[in-house]
Order: sequence, then C-alpha cells, then structure tokens
Amino acid sequence: MRIDIDHLPDRNQRELERIVRAIFEEFEDAHKLATGDRKLARILKVILYGSFARGTWIYEPHTEKAYASDYDILVIVNHDDAAKDLYWLDLEERLSREFSILQSMRHPVSLIVHTLQEVNRNLTQGRFFFTDMMKDGIALYQSDDSELAAPRPKAPADALAMAEEYFEDWFPTAGEFYDSYLDDFARKRYKKAAFELHQAAERLYHTVLLTRTFYTPHSHNLEHLRNLARKLDRRLLHVWPNDDKTDRRRFGLLKDAYVKARYSKHYHISEEDLAWLGERVKDLSSAVQAVTADHIETLRQQAAAASE
Repeated sequence: MRIDIDHLPDRNQRELERIVRAIFEEFEDAHKLATGDRKLARILKVILYGSFARGTWIYEPHTEKAYASDYDILVIVNHDDAAKDLYWLDLEERLSREFSILQSMRHPVSLIVHTLQEVNRNLTQGRFFFTDMMKDGIALYQSDDSELAAPRPKAPADALAMAEEYFEDWFPTAGEFYDSYLDDFARKRYKKAAFELHQAAERLYHTVLLTRTFYTPHSHNLEHLRNLARKLDRRLLHVWPNDDKTDRRRFGLLKDAYVKARYSKHYHISEEDLAWLGERVKDLSSAVQAVTADHIETLRQQAAAASE
C-alpha cells in the first residue's frame, strides 16, 4: 500500500495531517478511562481511499450544485469494542464542526472504522468496497509495515448472484416502510411517519451500497450513508437539494427521526416539511432502482461472457 500523498496540494496535505491528529486525540480521550480488554485498544492503520487517493477529487463550491469531495478515511483498530460507533461520535462531531461551522477545512470527512479481522475477512470475500480501497488506498498512519490480506475477487457469476440477492432482500423493505409513511402521513401521525420515512431512506441506501459494493456500515446515520452512496453514481448526488438552510434543516429533521421521532417529546416536524421529505425519498427510490438495475445488468453481461 502506498504511503505518500505528494500528489495532493499542500493545503489538502495539511488538512489530512489535521484529520489524523484529531483521530488520535479523540481516540485517546474516548478510551482514557477504559477498563478490561478495552485498555488494550489501539489504532493500527489510518487509510485514505476514494477520490483523494485516486487523484480525482472535486472542489466546486461556487457552482450551481456546490460540491466538494469527501476525505474518505478508514480507521483500522485491534479490538471489537474500539470499533463501536459510540466511541467515534465526538470525532465525527469535531470534524463536521471544522468543515461546516468553523470552515477550517474545505472538504468534509467520511469516516468508517473496522477491526483488522473485519477488513481482512471482507478482502478475502472479494467485497468490491474493500478490494477497490486496497487498489487505491494510501496509509496515512500504520503502527507497523504489516500488509492486509490479499484481495480475492469474486467470480462474475458469484458477484451477480450476491448483487441480486442483496437487491431482492433490501429494496422491497424500503417500499414497505414508505407505504407505512404514507398511511401515517394521511392520518396526521407525523412523528411516526417521520421515523418510517427515515427507515425507507436508510434501507434504500443500504440497498444501493450492498448491491454495488457488497458493503454497508452498521449505521443508522443517514448523512453518513448518503455520503457513501453518492460517490457511486452521479444520479444519487443531487437527490437532496442543498441550496439553502431550509433544505439542510429538513434533511436534519429526517436524520434525527431515527431516535428523536420515537423518544423525544421535543421533536416536531410540520406537514409541509414531511411532505417535502417524502418526495425526496420517492426520488431516491427511483434513483436507487435505476442505479442498481444498471449495475446488475453489467454483472449479468460479465457473467455471461465468463461462461462462454
């Protein structure tokens, strides 16, 4: 795996150094009072993958759609507990604040955390997300020079069968939650409808991530799932308008609905906001169906060619 980022401009190199420093600072803070086996938790590798690793990043803040590529970061740890989401929430909030509020970074950060065993298992199972990461990834930090497991690409027929299975398992359940949203919206049960709409959107993102890459994080965070999915196809990029504060506020309401719509008496969503969100999730469903159908057709052609 490469270890240099000399192909990046100086500003981006400095921002990545700041990100790595923040990862270690927040990790140490999260585990400073650890007991038992968690006291042995360590960061083994920090890997940059995606567009910045490939050299294809985008920074177009002043265009009509205003887009800036994410820094895609994989943190590999040595202990199952150290990979749990709750130990990384402060880091994610810190990095989000530096980008969106302090504007000390020009690009947002998309962070995933896995144990070494999980990464190696996914590589040997030929999951596209991890094999692509290995092909392009750059180690920003590693505790030693040990290599990850050698990727084992799937046979075309196996890849087709897995993609079809993921689509058939996940896409219909998104539709079921959307139907429940429509029913509760009609009955003016807006908080319940918001939760069901969140679940529809979450399952649509899991559908496209699993079908396209054979990977999706164990996360209910719609913003994180959206950031991962929109890198796969431009048809997923502009489903959610991001032109003004109202659009961003509405997406925040849907993101919060997983917990707050069920458990917080302070959560409120208007009929107008919920209807707008419902249309966006409907658009997302159409985009996911088109993207996955095209991918499955490509896999079908590859499988047919391999069998000749």
